[in-house]
Amino acid sequence: MKKILAFAGSNSKKSINKQLVTLAAEKVKNATFEIADLNEYPLPIFSLEIEAEGFPKSALEFNELLSNYDGFVVSLAEHNGSYSAVFKNIFDWVSRIDRTVFKDKPILLMATSPGGRGGMSVLETAARTFPHMGATVVATFSLPNFYDNFKEGEIVNNELKLALNTAIIEFEKAI
Repeated sequence: MKKILAFAGSNSKKSINKQLVTLAAEKVKNATFEIADLNEYPLPIFSLEIEAEGFPKSALEFNELLSNYDGFVVSLAEHNGSYSAVFKNIFDWVSRIDRTVFKDKPILLMATSPGGRGGMSVLETAARTFPHMGATVVATFSLPNFYDNFKEGEIVNNELKLALNTAIIEFEKAI
């Protein structure tokens, strides 16, 4: 059975992206999953001076965590049209340990937001840049208007539910 790691690119305790990534991971067939929380990997803001002193323990641990899975389900928070600071920082650190952050494995890449674009700006950026970080982006999914379209742990809009299920099927084929 395949093992997947799912996480939100957010440090919010009530992350809507964590809710979405959990739903998606639960739906992947023939795989076990773990949900990682970026709050469990505290890191100083990346700098060459700190790197020269050695890699922080949390960066080494997160890099090792990524090595232990067959694929990833990631939902990115969008802050001012880009990655959240916590996500950008952990991946700056990990990319210095191993340039192929995602270890050349498949990824289902998602985003959601309360707004009508559903994190599309960060999703588009990640879809372009993640392949340079060792990700095989096999499918993407955006959930707009989170609070209207996600209720009691499920997507309530049938068109969006179908789009997520289609993305999950593509991911299942790749792992």
